[in-house]
Amino acid sequence: MADSFKFELVSPERLLLSEQVTAVIAPGTEGYFTVMAHHAPLMTTLKPGVVHATLGGGGERRIFIQGGFADINPDGFTLLAEHAVPVEDLSADELDRQIRNAEEDVADAKDADIRSRAEHRLADLQNARAALAA
Repeated sequence: MADSFKFELVSPERLLLSEQVTAVIAPGTEGYFTVMAHHAPLMTTLKPGVVHATLGGGGERRIFIQGGFADINPDGFTLLAEHAVPVEDLSADELDRQIRNAEEDVADAKDADIRSRAEHRLADLQNARAALAA
């Protein structure tokens, strides 16, 4: 059996996951990254996407997050999400609504910096929607 480590995923609303896991795939702002036991210490920001946690006892949990921070240290991996919903609880209609709102934000943007941020958020949400459909 592969080495396991402590993983906690926390949102302002609640603790969504606190388990021993063998691997976690998370949506970093520079792209998805994988954490396994004995990973080097790291702090990074996260973008909207799906977190995949492989549980130490078998099975997998998938949780959609809307950004946040990751802290990986010798004690484990803590993910602080701005907002998080287990994939099985996520409504495709709700995600489509968020995509429509992001599209409006792009159309309404008055300067290049605001438009660029809105376009990135829209792309992240569209990628998350595609990941949920898979």
